[in-house]
Amino acid sequence: MSRIGKLPVVIPQGVKCALTGDVVSVEGPKGKLSYRIRPGVKVDISEGEAVVSMSGSDGQSKADYGTTRATINNMVLGVSKGWKKTLELVGVGFAAKLQGKNLVLAVGFSHEVSMEIPAEIKANVQKNSVELESANRELVGTFAAKIRQVQPPEPYLGKGIKYSDEKVRRKAGKTGKK
Repeated sequence: MSRIGKLPVVIPQGVKCALTGDVVSVEGPKGKLSYRIRPGVKVDISEGEAVVSMSGSDGQSKADYGTTRATINNMVLGVSKGWKKTLELVGVGFAAKLQGKNLVLAVGFSHEVSMEIPAEIKANVQKNSVELESANRELVGTFAAKIRQVQPPEPYLGKGIKYSDEKVRRKAGKTGKK
């Protein structure tokens, strides 16, 4: 039995949560999100909280039980506070800029890398940092991972794109012969 799944999801003031068939919809000041509930999981929405329970007893229902509760909680937090990810570009000449709906990265290649920003994400770009913000946690995390994948940080000089809270383990370089 999931320990996370047992906890009720607290719905704050200003956030509306509704269940229509097998779709949970959450609406708040930062946006509107929906999630389709998997078979074997049941959601009950009452005054100020949502409670997730198992309706099946198979292994997949047990797996989906805690995931459903965590996803609904992330949706509630997203529409009330929002989710942010910040990436840093480390390296000589590494820079980022916005061109319309595209994020353009200059990260040491012979060409600039252009990535289309999803419509639900707001991007704020300084010269060496990119800040992504959205109500959808999964979308922000996935897009941040795609940006990082363009040029991941390397362990010798630390050059590359890294999360702002990421620690890059550095390796010692070659030593001279005696």
